[in-house]
Amino acid sequence: MPAPSPLALYSPRMVRFFDAAFAHRFARGMTALRLARWGAPQLPPDRPLVVLASHPGWWDGVLFMLLHRRLMPGRALFTPMDAAALAKYGFMRRIGVFGVEQGSPRGAVHFLRVAEQVLAEPRRMLWVNAPGRFADVRERPLPLAPGVLRLAEIAPRAAFLPLALEYPFWTEPRPEALAAFGPPILAETLLEQPRAARAETLRAALAATQDRLAADAISRDPARFETLLEGRAGMGGVYGAWQFARALLRGQRHDPRHGSTP
Repeated sequence: MPAPSPLALYSPRMVRFFDAAFAHRFARGMTALRLARWGAPQLPPDRPLVVLASHPGWWDGVLFMLLHRRLMPGRALFTPMDAAALAKYGFMRRIGVFGVEQGSPRGAVHFLRVAEQVLAEPRRMLWVNAPGRFADVRERPLPLAPGVLRLAEIAPRAAFLPLALEYPFWTEPRPEALAAFGPPILAETLLEQPRAARAETLRAALAATQDRLAADAISRDPARFETLLEGRAGMGGVYGAWQFARALLRGQRHDPRHGSTP
């Protein structure tokens, strides 16, 4: 019996539940989720979307969910994952994750078949890590998974949205999660180019978005960002409790932040 389609398994109720679960997990491990003020997603109407994201770390999948629910909740999100890893987290099939066998022609064919189904409807989105592997934000030229170049061919009405992610440490013991979307690229524009030129167009768009986000990350200025989700600040534990008690005894408001960033 063939496996159920990822579209048939998708459950909006489970998406809402795991958005709350992922937000809780994020708050335990990160200082804040911040979106560059210039980097809000520009969404062409009546087009399916392909989000081409950088892949700097483990948190990327969590950010896919959190960004999707806070910025584009009216669209259904689907994203590929290594089939062997997905076997350990079966619940993710209910929130739009589908397995892809890595490094095999069969896996590539399956990815494109599911992507074509997803992108046949304008209220759906496909989020993919463009490199196809973990890649440092400073790596140049940007790696680009071969299957990405075929997406415009199977979804000629889609819009491609670069997404830069970065996890720098600023003044707190936990890192920041920074994100920014670049301007959309229409599939028609990509289809006018041979595949080699198409790859350079996508690389250049994602690299430009990453470079601009890097400049904001270096500034360490939270005013350059909109805070979408607050995490934890300060040391916590025994030292954090001592700080709180000291402020209480002095009649002061306890501020757990290490630095002065608001």
